[in-house]
Amino acid sequence: MTDKESALFVQPGVKAIHDGMEPTKRKKFVKKKKEKQDLDTLAKEVREGSRLHLAKAITLLESSNVDDKVEGQELLKKLLPYTGNSIRIGITGVPGAGKSTFIETFGKMLCSQGHKVAVLAIDPSSTVTGGSILGDKTRMEELSREKNAFIRPSPSAGTLGGVHKKSRETMLLCEAAGYDIILIETVGVGQSETIVRGMVDFFLLLVLTGAGDELQGMKKGIMELADTIVVHKADGDNVRNAKKTVAEYKQILHFLQPATPGWTTRSMPVSSYENKGLDKVLETILEFQQQGLENGVWDSRRSKQTTDWFQSMIHDHLIDSFYGNPERKNQVQTLEQQILHGKLTVAQGVEQLFPKETE
Repeated sequence: MTDKESALFVQPGVKAIHDGMEPTKRKKFVKKKKEKQDLDTLAKEVREGSRLHLAKAITLLESSNVDDKVEGQELLKKLLPYTGNSIRIGITGVPGAGKSTFIETFGKMLCSQGHKVAVLAIDPSSTVTGGSILGDKTRMEELSREKNAFIRPSPSAGTLGGVHKKSRETMLLCEAAGYDIILIETVGVGQSETIVRGMVDFFLLLVLTGAGDELQGMKKGIMELADTIVVHKADGDNVRNAKKTVAEYKQILHFLQPATPGWTTRSMPVSSYENKGLDKVLETILEFQQQGLENGVWDSRRSKQTTDWFQSMIHDHLIDSFYGNPERKNQVQTLEQQILHGKLTVAQGVEQLFPKETE
């Protein structure tokens, strides 16, 4: 048997270029330089109520890119004269209280009355991707179809208080776009959620009946910050229990200091399923606004919110600048190892990071 007859024989390949095509040079990938935003046009579109451009503006503000941060602040400065003309309402409650259902039904009612409603729904963040877990926009399908409604779900991104770090700035953009009622839904209720109180005019707490601890522990802390307590899902066989729970809250609220000077915190039953009590909620909010404007509490609260925001931004900037320094970052890692091996106490480690200046 010859070599060519063997199964191991390899047939020589075609010497010509494959398929008759000329060889092409490998192209080098060059990242396209991001075009600079036309901030004047973007601001104009936001002012004219374009939801698409409002979403773009919010994305620009939420970006962690250095250039985007600069442009975002320039855009916000252009729109600041058109902000402040809304009622800012914070909505929180225990998991399962029906916050999204309440917001959707309440928002639809407001839109039917001619209001423009913006919903800033803060979702818990995924520890893997950092994005929103719940996706509130998909849970408010009917409201999202309203032409006078804008829903912006944003991940909390690990921020305490159940709000996004840029929630205040997002709120201002929505006001500049003409939304006269801003609804901010927090992640949930708890001691860390109370930061939302410092960025809204009116704070609404949703509770349920039959939870067993309506007037205790975690809820008591948040009750002291609420301007109105809504006993939700007051429908069907639960109406009687809801009315009883409302009476219990009224009794305990009588002994608590009001969250807002001059205002008596209310408690009321509401059914989003049967559309009952929602008009009473709006009536209460408008009464609160009118009273606050007359006694000066409304303006003083807004001023306090701005100064608190300023202090909070200073705190965030100090942390970012500290960990943004590579030398500091390496020093922290080294000190952590020394602390873990018992060579330093925690206090001594901190002292090395912030040594006292010698005179």
